[in-house]
Amino acid sequence: MSLTTAPLPAVPLTAIIGWSGLFIHNLAELPGQGLLSPESFIPLLVTALLVAGWFTPARHAATLAMLGWGLLHFFGGGLISVLPLPFLPFLPEQTLSHYLFHAVYALAQLPLVFSTVGWLRQSS
Repeated sequence: MSLTTAPLPAVPLTAIIGWSGLFIHNLAELPGQGLLSPESFIPLLVTALLVAGWFTPARHAATLAMLGWGLLHFFGGGLISVLPLPFLPFLPEQTLSHYLFHAVYALAQLPLVFSTVGWLRQSS
């Protein structure tokens, strides 16, 4: 079974995996982080709202929103934020460890992206 033919609970579960990638990154790279830190808690609330929406008649819209959320985190947090762009702060220092945590963050978004695309294909 692939993520594109996954059973219904795969989409909400992969949303949690995606948020977990963000949380692991934040714990490792941002000083003093915890579950209630805004950098982690606000994305958790957004993820929770999207997952809750998935269990309503607005499932299609929630799935599209989760796909967008996963792509935003994949490209924004996983890839673009490590580029040496002048408007981005570079704290913590750009080290191999830092890049590895961004890779974990980006890779954790892929199950969400694949499961939402698969669900959208199946529901069409």
